[in-house]
Amino acid sequence: DWRTKKPTIFRATEQWFASVEGFREEALKAIKDVRWIPAQGENRITPMVAERSDWCISRQRSWGVPIPVFYDEETGEHLMNEETISHVQNIIAEKGSDAWWELSIEELLPEKYRQDAAKYRKGTDTMDVWFDSGSSWAAVAKQRGLGYPVDMYLEGSDQHRGWFNSSLLTSVANYGHAPYKTVLTHGFVLDEKGHKMSKSLGNVVDPAIVIEGGKNQQKEPPYGADILRLWVSSVDYSTDVPLGGNILKQMSDIYRKIRNTSRFLIGNLHDFDPEKDAVAYEELPDLDQYMLHRITEVFTEIKDAFDQFQFFRFFQTVQNFCVVDLSNFYLDIAKDRLYISAENSIRRRSCQTVLAVALESLAKAISPVLCHMAEDIWQNLPYSTPYLSVFESGWVKLEENWKQPELAKFWQKLREIRAEVNQVMEKARKEKMIGSSLEAKVLLYVADEKLREQLDEMNPLDPVSEPSPNELKFLLDLLGYRDYAFPLPK
Repeated sequence: DWRTKKPTIFRATEQWFASVEGFREEALKAIKDVRWIPAQGENRITPMVAERSDWCISRQRSWGVPIPVFYDEETGEHLMNEETISHVQNIIAEKGSDAWWELSIEELLPEKYRQDAAKYRKGTDTMDVWFDSGSSWAAVAKQRGLGYPVDMYLEGSDQHRGWFNSSLLTSVANYGHAPYKTVLTHGFVLDEKGHKMSKSLGNVVDPAIVIEGGKNQQKEPPYGADILRLWVSSVDYSTDVPLGGNILKQMSDIYRKIRNTSRFLIGNLHDFDPEKDAVAYEELPDLDQYMLHRITEVFTEIKDAFDQFQFFRFFQTVQNFCVVDLSNFYLDIAKDRLYISAENSIRRRSCQTVLAVALESLAKAISPVLCHMAEDIWQNLPYSTPYLSVFESGWVKLEENWKQPELAKFWQKLREIRAEVNQVMEKARKEKMIGSSLEAKVLLYVADEKLREQLDEMNPLDPVSEPSPNELKFLLDLLGYRDYAFPLPK
């Protein structure tokens, strides 16, 4: 025995069995109609059903759901038929399963058998708990009208032999199909070193302590439920995953980046009302139209990630959107428009229009995972909406005309140029060639004629002339370099 480390002695006794021979092929066919996530789940359960012997459904326990059988005291012959089962079923439905042990045999028998009650004894066997749990679809979903087959069964990978298996067999035996449309299995949580968690090893990570903190809160700080949920979304759950203090700290840092980005958006919408101040799409500058295109890409990707149950894609996409698309790119460029432009100028309002879309979309998209942060964002929106809660607002709303693939290609190229320029600037700073990027003048060589023409159109200076210091309206403000000239060689 794996618990006591003692040898196991097998003893042959009379038991109740359920044969699967009559519907084995039907069960194998039902497996193919189910969506298995990950796909190898189908390969695990199929041979288990194909090679399964008769199912021993009885147990000798002092607790459990009784098998409603009566035995003749003299012959040992059993009495159990549709009528007796139905009668006991009605009693248990009213009084609970303890009624089998508490009521007399006469009370448990249907009226036509009561005159012979003295010749019978009650069976003491209980049902295999896998038969109990394998019938849960009937008690939980079908009888309550919650939808059957259910949308999903979710459990650890060990349940291909357990709950998924027993549920399949009981459902196919009764109705000819699986009780579930989708089965998702996950691995197990290990400690930070990849070891199995064990109380005896003292390496168990307690979710309650992760959320609320331990007795020594310097050593075990309270991270809150959102950070634990964020970690769950970040991992590939199809395999075993490690968890520990260092990993939680990393998650906390990423969580703060998402939260700080949201705070920046809220802070810069303090005087913005979408009903009055939003700029029509056609009037938005190219950069703002590009960001709306990017928003359609990001939140379409997030929805698909949820639909495919690939939550790590949600995690990666949200992190990339907040850090790369917003903080490092758009918001870095937008600061001058937000801080310097006139309050009601179209230059400022167009930027705020995009910020409002980004903020509301972000709150809605993260709400299934970062539920507390999403609600915090919604409650702190600086303008009114028709919804009291983010959970009443529905999913992200995207407009078809926001999709601008050609515009996106150009802006993606500009972002690549910007990244290259940033690397050169950083190298120059490290080598003490410049103290600040404001001291630099950047010269671009653009071999692609079409790209060069597009950049020329954005350049407020004559591309072939040498700008003088007093006329620097510095090229590519949209790239975030308001103080750089980019003469483009022909």
